[in-house]
Amino acid sequence: MDAYDIIKYPLSTEKVIRMMESENKLVFVVDLKSKRPEIKKAIEDTFKVKVLKVNTLIAQDGKKRAYVKLSYDTPAIDVATKLGIMG
Repeated sequence: MDAYDIIKYPLSTEKVIRMMESENKLVFVVDLKSKRPEIKKAIEDTFKVKVLKVNTLIAQDGKKRAYVKLSYDTPAIDVATKLGIMG
């Protein structure tokens, strides 16, 4: 699997934007079969950032979400702006 198979798309809800500001986290919908180390490597390689932690959750809609905590020298808002989530 390459990074584009693992990471499907970023989420941008009000809750996620608050998490970006307060906890320096981004949330992505990822492939159901992907594991935390694979998600971490895919995020680091794709966005050239340092990931501290990845938590995953399978939501009620059946999609897997990855809560990615970035290092403090990489603001999540900057990455979100590059992705086009924040304007």
